Amino acid sequence: MRGGMRGEWSSRAVVVRSVNAQQLPALFLGHGAPPLLEDPVWPGQLREWADSLPRPTGILIVSAHWESAPVALSSPAPGTPLVYDFSGFGAHFYRMQYATPDASQLLNLVTGRFAAAERPLVIDRGLDHGAWVPLKVMYPHADIPVLQLSVPSEDPEMLMALGARLRSLRDQGVLIIGSGFLTHGLPFLRPQDWQGTAPPPGWSRDFDDWAAEALARGDVSELAAFRSRAPGMPYAHPTAEHFLPLFVALGAATDPESPPTTEIDGFFLGLSKRSVALA
Repeated sequence: MRGGMRGEWSSRAVVVRSVNAQQLPALFLGHGAPPLLEDPVWPGQLREWADSLPRPTGILIVSAHWESAPVALSSPAPGTPLVYDFSGFGAHFYRMQYATPDASQLLNLVTGRFAAAERPLVIDRGLDHGAWVPLKVMYPHADIPVLQLSVPSEDPEMLMALGARLRSLRDQGVLIIGSGFLTHGLPFLRPQDWQGTAPPPGWSRDFDDWAAEALARGDVSELAAFRSRAPGMPYAHPTAEHFLPLFVALGAATDPESPPTTEIDGFFLGLSKRSVALA
């Protein structure tokens, strides 16, 4: 964790603000890739979803694109530069900005949920595309403080415990988002998937159906055993990072076994867009 500033930030007093906002849900959403921003359907779905929620006082987002242990937080500085962690897309995507305001108070709220010896590292890192791409659509004015939290483990139980530790932030008006992709078998996509000219691959449909059914039952144990129990594996997730943010969101839910509300479904380039809200 070179560039960490743990000492500077862990010594700050926690600032707890009273908010009158309705408690926010925890979300799991598919973040797509930069071309999501130009899709004719998906941006409207994300924006409509955001508009239906109470306005957050802050956003804490866990992206599949930052796996780091021990758990870490992005820089709270205003206008923190973005991370353009992708390749092969149009040059204009590398010029996009999302200059969020100072997130120091949000940082205090988040670190206050941890014992002093366990507080996340705070490093000089901006928001990666798993965070800024969906947020640029959902909250386009970039006027809400945002912090990104790393994924510190591939163990669903540990990630749910992390989410549970953060759960009370929802009472402070903080929107907790797990940002991944319900299926992410990029190596196994066909040319017609990239062109959007074919039905989604069977492994993507099968995994999506299985996950939807497990979520509807509140079957957290089934979801946690996705590597061995889910149809479509390992094609749907040759690596696990895009499914793991779901478990942080589940842990942050009031009752992880309560069925969530599916806000977005369907497929994008053959991959499942399924996104849910957890009360």
